[in-house]
This record gives sequence, structure tokens and C-alpha cells, in this order.
Amino acid sequence: MGANHDHDPHEAAPAAGRALRLGIGGPVGSGKTALTAALCRALREEFALAVVTNDIYTTEDADFLRREAVLSDDRITAVRTGCCPHTAIRDDISANLDAVEALEARHGHLDLVIVESGGDNLTALFSRGLADRQIFVLDVAGGDDVPRKGGPGVANADLLVINKTDLAPLVGSDVALMERDAARVRGGRPVALTSLRERPDAPEVAAWVRGVLREARAAATAVT
Repeated sequence: MGANHDHDPHEAAPAAGRALRLGIGGPVGSGKTALTAALCRALREEFALAVVTNDIYTTEDADFLRREAVLSDDRITAVRTGCCPHTAIRDDISANLDAVEALEARHGHLDLVIVESGGDNLTALFSRGLADRQIFVLDVAGGDDVPRKGGPGVANADLLVINKTDLAPLVGSDVALMERDAARVRGGRPVALTSLRERPDAPEVAAWVRGVLREARAAATAVT
């Protein structure tokens, strides 16, 4: 018997008085860190940002973001999970929550904290106790049958990103088929096609994040 990946053991976190938390997950090599870097570059002049990365044993993703200077070093924190990436974003979210809250305490007002998961499989979904919204990233080199296979990450993330579309002719993947299958599996939830090599600022994804942040601000204003 497999684990129940549909069950979320945590309640959604109260939203008042804190940053929006955006989870980015997906398989190894799909481009999660590159997308995180692109979003930081695209949004850092408009919003107060911070990032938490997850790796099992290393801090490589955080080190990459610091080398790329996408944010100041003190706005990037690494969590070494020591376990399956899914566990740290879904089941035992304490280390990630501690990292997010430490960034908020250090910097005061933040608009957005991006939590990048370690590479995982198609079952990976963030707990709503950790992430308010979540992006799941696939890449065309993983096979154009992946969206059709579905899984919680593909089907239920708030945004599905099909990345590295520039590689499709080289690996024999049908991007149009992937988009159609994703739309069917996701029941109307949005899908974005990206090539960070061709469009390094990820305009489609950045526009979606801006919309989410506008919605969050409007909701907070309505409550107050």
C-alpha cells in the first residue's frame, strides 16, 4: 500500500499579517531553481521577497541563488531536510516553517516568500500549512506523456509549468500534446509553457505571481 498523498496533515496557515508563501515543486532537473531565480529577478523591484530552498544533504540551490545575486544573501535560506523532499514540504513542515518565520522576523515586512522543494516525483504537493499557492514544474525532456499520467502535483498545483520547451525538437516531445493533456487533467487550472533559455524572465509565470499577490492584497484590505 502506498502513502495517501491526498491527505494534508496541517491546517491552512492564517494569512493575516504575513507574507504570501509560494511553493515551487517538481521532479529533479525540471528547472525549479532556475524558475525561482527568474521570479526573483522579475519581481524584486516590485515586491519584498525572500527564498527558502530545500535539499536533502547540501545547500546547493541556495548557493546557486546567492552566486546569481538574485536577492541579497540574507534573504536566501537553505533547509537541509535529511529526508524525502515530500516529507519536508507536506508531512513534517516544521523546518521550513521555522525558516520562513525567521526570514520574516529578520526583514520585517515581506510580500512573498518562495519555498523551493527538493526534486521529487509527481505526488509532491505542499501542505497548505506551509504554502498558500503552489507551482509544479515539469520539463519536456521528462517525456510528453507525463501530463497525461497526472498525479497530485500535476493535477492539483495552482499553476503547472511545462518548462524547457526549446528542447522539445531535440528530445522528440510534442509540446502541444503536453499542453492538451495537462488542460484535461487539471480541470481548468492554469498551465504555462516556458523556456528560460529563450525568455529568462519567465514572463508568463511572473504575471501569474503578480496576479496572486494582487489577490492577496485585495483580500487583506477587505478584512481590515
